Amino acid sequence: MIRPEWMKEAPKPISSVLIANRGEIACRIIRACQEMEIEAIAIQSSSDEGALHTEMADKVISLSGESLADTYLNGDAIIDAAKSSGADAIHPGYGFLSERADFAKSVISSGIIWIGPSPEAIDSMGDKVTARRRMENASVPVIPGREILIGANEASTIDSLVDAATSVGYPLLLKASAGGGGKGMRIVREPKRLQQEFLAAQREAESSFGDGTVYIERLLENSRHIEVQVLSDNHGNTVHLFERECSIQRRHQKVVEEAPSPVLNEETRSAMGKAAVLAAQEVSYSGAGTVEFLLSSDGSFYFLEMNTRLQVEHPVTECISGVDLVEQQIRIASGLALPFSQDDLSIRGHAIEVRIYAEDPSRGFLPATGPLVVFVPPEGPGVRLDTGVRQGDEARIDFDPMLAKLIVYGSDRDQAIRRMERALRTFVILGATTNIDFLIDIMRHKSFISGDTTTNFIDNHYPDGWVSKETIPHEVLLAASAEQLGLDRNISASTSEDKGRTSNNDPFLNLSRVFP
Repeated sequence: MIRPEWMKEAPKPISSVLIANRGEIACRIIRACQEMEIEAIAIQSSSDEGALHTEMADKVISLSGESLADTYLNGDAIIDAAKSSGADAIHPGYGFLSERADFAKSVISSGIIWIGPSPEAIDSMGDKVTARRRMENASVPVIPGREILIGANEASTIDSLVDAATSVGYPLLLKASAGGGGKGMRIVREPKRLQQEFLAAQREAESSFGDGTVYIERLLENSRHIEVQVLSDNHGNTVHLFERECSIQRRHQKVVEEAPSPVLNEETRSAMGKAAVLAAQEVSYSGAGTVEFLLSSDGSFYFLEMNTRLQVEHPVTECISGVDLVEQQIRIASGLALPFSQDDLSIRGHAIEVRIYAEDPSRGFLPATGPLVVFVPPEGPGVRLDTGVRQGDEARIDFDPMLAKLIVYGSDRDQAIRRMERALRTFVILGATTNIDFLIDIMRHKSFISGDTTTNFIDNHYPDGWVSKETIPHEVLLAASAEQLGLDRNISASTSEDKGRTSNNDPFLNLSRVFP
């Protein structure tokens, strides 16, 4: 096999990569590997046979069992699969084992190249208390907070809790030191709720992460969630690729992401980028990582956490920087230096990403299931879709309910918003309820259009939840699609009102695209 040009200079050439993941991120990594002329090896559980990522891969290894513990969370089985397939490297994607330092150590010990930061960096930044200490050491601003000393008995621990809370002040946030996703997190607005919420946060943290350590931070209300993408090689070079605004969230899960932020001036952008670089250098980081900050209403910003992996929202950074982050991860892991410096990078245009979920926003965002009877993505200039499903697949609840990431790019933010609204209106999904109508509402919301977004956006603007505005009964659309596709018309009878539906507010436009 003739090595591609990029590989000829690599100290540790990578000619095959096993992707220790599934779904859209596995498909994304497979595309990058194939563009780099690298063999892409997928893994699958029995329930994933025939999934899109397995069809795209050059080779597929089946893992025994159906549960996550037996398959995608089984580090030993994945390493065995890599060895048996002859893979040079393992890419973990995001989620699953991507931030497990012990898995990274096992991969490296087995002689396989780990496409990610060192286990030591993962450990340092994976524990939020340790991360705070490291950031303070690196002169990166952190949110005012205090650790809670665990005493010899419950009374002494509560004394430490009260002392820490008094020092930080109310309202405050109790946070689990390990993990993320809002688990082990409680807002406390008055002292009488402190002990109850502390014990609840401890229990949830222990249940979710096996570590009940909780600490206190000042609650920054009406703040913005802004993160900075960094890349570090093993030759002492670290750069940032500017910021992403991820303020629109629900239950601490991001819903809309855009790059760059609509509110950062050049001074704050530069300061935040430099702080992110300092954070990466403090832990001798290698590869792609994200340093997350909260931007307060007075313009000051504070370190929140560092994600030692590829982020779900990485495409918006790729759009505005022109840098393929997965390609750079692979190049760095192969021992190559970054091919650019900070001065070579600049922001070009504006990008927005929304996450398409199989869920019902009108029912508290409950996960939804059902067949993807029709799945017709939008097309047009500046439109990108990252997905792991296609028409005929099933929306399931055994994995993440995210069906796809829709990304648009424009010359400026106004054009990007218009393109995103159009793309959402022409994205047809029938058979499973999605959040597309809700996303259209956000794109049309005057506060979003003006850039007035904070982490309280959904709570402030949809305090009583979201109500669908669709006008055509679900069953009519599903039956029409089934007939056109030659499917069993009785499918509509087995699909309840909360499953089969159109995915936008202009159903006639959608149907005209599917049924000309």
